[in-house]
Amino acid sequence: MIKKSKEHLDLVNETYILHFKVAFIVSRLMIIGGFQAIIHAICPAVFQNSASDKIKRLNEKVSKR
Repeated sequence: MIKKSKEHLDLVNETYILHFKVAFIVSRLMIIGGFQAIIHAICPAVFQNSASDKIKRLNEKVSKR
């Protein structure tokens, strides 16, 4: 497990701390976007663009890596 983790960090050229920060930001955006999408499903007038905006931000963030 440790060896595979080190290989992954080397592959993405990040330290553990930097990788943690990026992964935490991505996961937070996904969780918030998911809740917004659920609320939007219940009441379409709310969060009309929020989920798609989160997806775009996630794509930008991940593509830069």
